Amino acid sequence: MSYLPIIQKTIEKIEMSLHEELSLENIASFAGFSKYHFHRIFQKEVGVTVSEYVRYRRITNAAALLMYTDEKILDIAFTYRFESQEAFTRAFKKVYQLPPGQYRRIMSKITLQREERNMSQEQKIKGWLLSGSHPFHYEIGIDYGVVHKGKGSGYLKSVTVESPNEFGTLMQEFKADQYKNKRLKLSGFIKTKGLSGFCGLWMRVDSAMQDVLQFDNMSDRPITTDTEWNHYSIVLDVPDNGAVISFGILLNGHGQVWIDELKFEEVDKSVPTTNQSASHDLLDEPTNLSFEESLNE
Repeated sequence: MSYLPIIQKTIEKIEMSLHEELSLENIASFAGFSKYHFHRIFQKEVGVTVSEYVRYRRITNAAALLMYTDEKILDIAFTYRFESQEAFTRAFKKVYQLPPGQYRRIMSKITLQREERNMSQEQKIKGWLLSGSHPFHYEIGIDYGVVHKGKGSGYLKSVTVESPNEFGTLMQEFKADQYKNKRLKLSGFIKTKGLSGFCGLWMRVDSAMQDVLQFDNMSDRPITTDTEWNHYSIVLDVPDNGAVISFGILLNGHGQVWIDELKFEEVDKSVPTTNQSASHDLLDEPTNLSFEESLNE
């Protein structure tokens, strides 16, 4: 059984309720599980416990308010359900290694410098490249205001897209050597805005001859509407003749997509693959050669 749809529904609820009281009991009840069972499946899928997720999402949002607003630190602390400014400061320092006031002063200056620099030159991202059918109609960069965790997220957005069939991708690739004969899971958090087409994670395993061995771009479960941060994943087998693994985020048409906290991990065979060709079973013999049978029969 795949728990991902349940996890996504729950994360959507959490993201909408960060200003409210959020207990494990209430969240598990919303998901329809006991708190002990939900604790296990959430941590297995997302990599952190429910309480850890809620805490770092509140702190990340608080960091954005510190950088981009003049709200008082005490008001920010209360907004995100901290008991006092002291409790907020302790939790904030564990994540950002700075107290909130000092973080605001330092990061506001750094962010302003980055924005001024990015206005005068194309922004590059270490390890990533822009590709697609019309890459020059899209833009990639690092966003320090819209973040899932930490100090920045990657983004891909349309700039001069002319056709709904155009697409861009923020991507990278690496050697498959250490993952051969393993089942590999790519997961991460995605946020979208202004989509006219669709977007999603994608991953591909190619042979040395550039034959596609495994592939998934979430076309059977695309993101087509504006969404807050949520968790998505792809699972593919890396065959013995796999040579290159490519992956990234795909944006078809207009809009903007943010991506953060990408992670690769080896999983066992109990985790089903999302390889798109896996759903197309070959028939034992030819069928309906006279076209007399319909799909409804």
